[in-house]
Amino acid sequence: MPFGRRRNRIDRSLRERGVPPEPQQREREVAETSGPWDEADAPDDGVQRLDLGALRLPALPGTELRVDVDKQQRVVGATLRAGESTLQVGVFAAPRNTGIWDDVRADIARTASGQGASLREVEGPFGTELAGTVVAVPATQPGQPPAQPVKRPARFLGVDGPRWFLRGTLTGPAAADPGAAGQLEDAFRAVVVVRGTAPMPVREALPLTLPAEAAARLAQQQQGAAGQGAPGTPSAGGSGSGAGAPGGSTLGS
Repeated sequence: MPFGRRRNRIDRSLRERGVPPEPQQREREVAETSGPWDEADAPDDGVQRLDLGALRLPALPGTELRVDVDKQQRVVGATLRAGESTLQVGVFAAPRNTGIWDDVRADIARTASGQGASLREVEGPFGTELAGTVVAVPATQPGQPPAQPVKRPARFLGVDGPRWFLRGTLTGPAAADPGAAGQLEDAFRAVVVVRGTAPMPVREALPLTLPAEAAARLAQQQQGAAGQGAPGTPSAGGSGSGAGAPGGSTLGS
């Protein structure tokens, strides 16, 4: 669901007749939305959100939030889990005046098709989305032969906001059965994006950061592992997964 853009309104006919216009007021025209939210429009809804810098992710009952970090404690992924379903969330820079979901959606479908997946455009609660199956390779268990690729249900959600683009990837039962998706759809709807003012290339991921408390806990664990001579695998409540991250922090609601 598109967000509106700021623009100046000036009565040109008065200006052409030499009549000074009234003081300009910068009006932010915003289409009605029930979320996800831009920071400027975030509701006072009492929902507790984890501040990850460019993303504020909701802590809703029955969901668990996992944050994956690399060895430099940089956040490289954020995933919400509800039962056997997951919602991976990412946020990216976008142009000031146009959205990028149409192009991103086409790129996802084309790439997935080349990998043997099958996705189609459907209308969902957040507008046009992609739904179908993707090809995944399960993790190989120690001592076992390499796992064979399998097809799994997936849904790709996209929302264009003011200079940002929010993407969500649903997997598990929530991707195959709309009736099982309500909890994670509510979580996606409650996300707040903090774009910031720094110029960034289009499609570049907005920077995510760990909360100070979680970062300190992770640093202590790394120091403890180093003191014991153990390999440096940062972990704060979970093992690494997704985006090539070697470690993660699991924060339940």
